[in-house]
Amino acid sequence: MTTPVVIVLNGVIVAVTDDRPRILTVKHPDDSLRVPKEADFEEGAPPDALPFGPLDPAADRTLELGLNGWVREQTGIELGYVEQLYSFGDRNREPGVRQGGPRVISIAYLALVREEQLSVRGEANWRDWYEYFPWEDWLWRRPSMIDEQIAPALTRWVQAATDTTIRSRRQERIEIAFGLEGAPWDQERVLERYELLYEAGQVAEQALDTIVARRDRQESQKSSKGSSPQPKTSLLGRPMALDHRRILATALGRLRGKIKYRPVVFELLSPTFTLLQLQRVVEALAGVRLHKQNFRRLVEKGGLVEGTGQLDSKTGGRPAKLFCFRREVLRERPAPGIGLPGALTK
Repeated sequence: MTTPVVIVLNGVIVAVTDDRPRILTVKHPDDSLRVPKEADFEEGAPPDALPFGPLDPAADRTLELGLNGWVREQTGIELGYVEQLYSFGDRNREPGVRQGGPRVISIAYLALVREEQLSVRGEANWRDWYEYFPWEDWLWRRPSMIDEQIAPALTRWVQAATDTTIRSRRQERIEIAFGLEGAPWDQERVLERYELLYEAGQVAEQALDTIVARRDRQESQKSSKGSSPQPKTSLLGRPMALDHRRILATALGRLRGKIKYRPVVFELLSPTFTLLQLQRVVEALAGVRLHKQNFRRLVEKGGLVEGTGQLDSKTGGRPAKLFCFRREVLRERPAPGIGLPGALTK
């Protein structure tokens, strides 16, 4: 018997507002995915999802047009800069597959916009993406949760392995991904860190998978009222529907890497900006503070910006010079990115 396949288009839509990275979310409409009361979240609340919708092979001339249509319908936003991110197609990423439903393949896109008012109230929201990955936010200091919650939980996960080789590999992955035992923190390893936490049962999606599977198993076995209660799950970060947080982690890692060799950060800024505004956007995406003088020296030396001859009087102090993106740099260098000079990760 052939399993039917459905192609779904997902959009990771990113903005930076008030020096914070934001993503556009919608509510997942499938009631079967409402958060069960066993999970440590608002009872019955539908989980956040990335804007998404199925590809219409007959009506959608291109994948991008199909994505734009769903985003417009669900959020009222018109997309500008869009690039294909990755395809996600694990067998049971949609719960309905277990009941004989179609296998769902998601083609995800990364879009950069400037935040605007949403025309669809209630169903779409802008959210700080560090709500989903609080361990990635090093803007002020190393997150205390890494040492207080994550490292102990992952240590227990290592010790739970009976095979010494598996224990050794798990320990190595943890140290490299989370910058432990002298290893440096690498901003781009977002997906590796999320997948480690997933494997160790420390994020909501893994817990929800377990809850749904247990619920289905109990229903099929018609378990009695005397069944022993399951312990409440301790979870890290805000949950998302299905594997949408994995998609988001992939996008965050991609974007952090891309700002080093492509001028994509200017898609998130107004046509004119101060150098401080530019630095704050880069910091918001990278999750770290940067050395101010080193950053300005690199931006100006790289020919990425040029002065407009105007001043911004809304800085609250001395008026700052306004700059704009110097598009000629695209012809001058093959990789005109900004980089992360003097990242402060202590």
